[in-house]
Amino acid sequence: MHAKRKLKNSELDRKTVEEFKSASKTPIIVILDNIRSLNNIGSVFRTGDAFIIEKIYLCGITATPPHKDIQKTALGATDTVSWEYKEDTLALVEALKEDNIKILAIEQAEQAIMLNDFAPEANQKYAVVFGNEVKGVQQTVVNQSDAVIEIPQYGSKHSLNISVSAGVVLWDLFCKFKTS
Repeated sequence: MHAKRKLKNSELDRKTVEEFKSASKTPIIVILDNIRSLNNIGSVFRTGDAFIIEKIYLCGITATPPHKDIQKTALGATDTVSWEYKEDTLALVEALKEDNIKILAIEQAEQAIMLNDFAPEANQKYAVVFGNEVKGVQQTVVNQSDAVIEIPQYGSKHSLNISVSAGVVLWDLFCKFKTS
């Protein structure tokens, strides 16, 4: 019985770098606001590739490719997902808003919308901001966001690792865009 045989990578029918670059993208931009961990950065690139997002902005102290510790977790996703470095997260957010991109801070804050309750607007592009591992998204950036999205949590801990948060949020938004 081979009904549950694990597939080989060669059987997964993945896009080439060129196919990825020309593919229709999910209308999501990721902003990494002062992320310290190179492994977290690489993981976000890999998740961004999986859900075919438009772009990743690396801001503030967030390191940029090429770096061996980013590459180790990105597994080549820095070659597929478009990215750019911006020193000032707030200035980037303000510029994106001028381009009619809605800003979603992923944070625990007053009047946050639970991720499972958030319904993206059709034909609207979103930028999701993930914050520093200790301090979260800068308050000035939260203040300029169109909405704050919180991942519901029911245990005793107060937060998720940023790479896990990115996986949860990007998967959720990807699914919602695919069904809208």
